[in-house]
Amino acid sequence: MVDSESEKLTSAPSDTFDDAQGDERDQAKSDAIALPSHVAGSSTLDRLVDTARDFAKASTAKNTNKAYAADWKHFARWCRMKGTDPLPPSPEMIGLYLTDLAAPAGKAPALSVSTIDRRLSGLAWNYAQRGATLDRKDRHIATVLAGIKRKHARPPVQKEAILPEDILAMVATLPFDLRGLRDRAILLIGFTGGLRRSEIVSLDVQKDDTPDSGGWIEIVEGGALLTLNAKTGWREVEIGRGSDEKTCPVHALEQWLHFARIDFGPVFVRTSRDGKRALDARLSDKHVARLIKATVLKSGIRAELPEKERLALFSGHSLRAGLASSAEVDERYVQKQLGHASAEMTRRYQRRRDRFRVNLTKAAGL
Repeated sequence: MVDSESEKLTSAPSDTFDDAQGDERDQAKSDAIALPSHVAGSSTLDRLVDTARDFAKASTAKNTNKAYAADWKHFARWCRMKGTDPLPPSPEMIGLYLTDLAAPAGKAPALSVSTIDRRLSGLAWNYAQRGATLDRKDRHIATVLAGIKRKHARPPVQKEAILPEDILAMVATLPFDLRGLRDRAILLIGFTGGLRRSEIVSLDVQKDDTPDSGGWIEIVEGGALLTLNAKTGWREVEIGRGSDEKTCPVHALEQWLHFARIDFGPVFVRTSRDGKRALDARLSDKHVARLIKATVLKSGIRAELPEKERLALFSGHSLRAGLASSAEVDERYVQKQLGHASAEMTRRYQRRRDRFRVNLTKAAGL
């Protein structure tokens, strides 16, 4: 099952770029963080350069780094196919690149406005790492992008929210072996915490257990306290105990940790092929997406639709949207739980919000 669709170039075969892949990776590494040209290298300075590169890489999320690397690879290949070079930045060529993304030749599909905007952000970031500056306000870029947005912009396609009755049906499809205990904890913790799939799998048992940790958990009498190094910075997420052990997220987490004998390192790890033994390897965030889709199918949610359409409706974000749409509390508490900087962002996740609770027409006397 594919979690994200790869977007292909609109012309020419891929082998024209393959020979240059290694050179570009080396160039990106050397251009990003390096010693000044007038300073001689040494073992101490070389170590600091390597450490500085690690810090620079950690300045953005892992998935963002992957996306930005793919953006640069795509653009560099496009430039070669057009007989030019990606460096130094040329606003004119970047404007043409955006045009080609929005109105490709042949049968290739046009990219969405949000994807094109993301590609441009990726290019700007990559140029910055190479010591160059991309002026996004240059008329060759800004006016083309504004025209693309006016002509092609569409409302965002939102994934369906997983509601309480859905999550109950989904966890009911899971067995009570070790793998089932793990997946049950993932779904319930992800839903009640309003967590991103990357946040779920990045959790460690304790602080600083592993270098790639994205946070840790503390189980107390009232529930579980999650400390997350999330997309918007550090935040705490409180997950209270439920009224029924069968659906309590904290009880599910405790059961998984106990029977998997996990007291150090990643919380959610792979299991042996027979599902009876926990391994050391941390789960990929793709597992969460696959788990959601698989349990949606097994539980019969939206069974009136063909399987392909049902799978397309749900993703990892369906858990966050489900909490935002279901929690009958003050909106600011939901905003805090999801880690949103604004209430407007939280409202985008609320699929069944009471939209006309405040009627300004009647309030105006009409």
